[in-house]
Amino acid sequence: MNKAELITNVGLSFRKIGFRIQKHSPEILAVAGVVGVIASAVMACKATTKVSDILEKAKEDIDKIHDCAADEALADEYSPDDAKKDLLVVYVQTGVKLARIYAPSIALGILSLGSLLTSNGILRRSNVALAAAYATADKGFKEYRNRVVERFGAEIDREIRHNIKAQQIEEKIMDENGKEKKAKSTINVVDGLDSYSEYSRFFDDGCTGWEKDSEYNLMFLRTQQQYANQLLRANGRLFLNEVYDMLGIPRTKAGQVVGWVYDSENSIGDNYVDFGIYDTYKPNCRDFVNGYERVILLDFNVDGNVWDLM
Repeated sequence: MNKAELITNVGLSFRKIGFRIQKHSPEILAVAGVVGVIASAVMACKATTKVSDILEKAKEDIDKIHDCAADEALADEYSPDDAKKDLLVVYVQTGVKLARIYAPSIALGILSLGSLLTSNGILRRSNVALAAAYATADKGFKEYRNRVVERFGAEIDREIRHNIKAQQIEEKIMDENGKEKKAKSTINVVDGLDSYSEYSRFFDDGCTGWEKDSEYNLMFLRTQQQYANQLLRANGRLFLNEVYDMLGIPRTKAGQVVGWVYDSENSIGDNYVDFGIYDTYKPNCRDFVNGYERVILLDFNVDGNVWDLM
């Protein structure tokens, strides 16, 4: 490896490191700010132990000045104006000493608070950028769906969006003579996981409230869905991450932007929260509701970017 290649590789490595630091700067600044605040408090406590010595020395000097000012034998040599000047000097010197011992802790505290505020500012800008990016993507997707509905109709749009396909099943029925026979029928089902949105999540043993009892799990999800709707109506908005929290599902970046908006007079979305439990087109949902499965893949009917809709 020649010198030029070595310099290039070293420069590339430093740029990668710099980018990683920039990427994680909010976390770094937040940790530095918290550590700085704690260190500042410790330094202030240590500085306080020296305050008594400074104040004691100042008290001794002030007492001497008052004694000299009260001594009639020194009235010609030490006037009241001299006493005032000396007292002012003592006060100033005492203030400077106190400022010196507390200056490091105060400076560190200011830097730490600045670090925390800077971290918050970076996160706010990131959230704004994330919301703007989602709003652009969401707008494009909705415009595309509107064109599909306009040309092919709402039913075709729903079938394409959820990948709904007709499937033939064989079932046993009783004929008019009371004999059992097999008959074929056609039902609509969702074909594959591609029909689920990127916000769908499994409700399984890693979630809050999940038990090895399908009936209990169904009751729990219905209760949480009802509670989510109550929050939506009470607050006028609900973020997807708040619903994830109810179910013990890890938060996502998209979850802090998307969610539901409630407006009884001017409906923007569905005006209600739906976990997708009773989606009859999805075999997994039917099996879960009927008690054959204890795990279900929930698909939430989010309205879109809450920040943009309100």
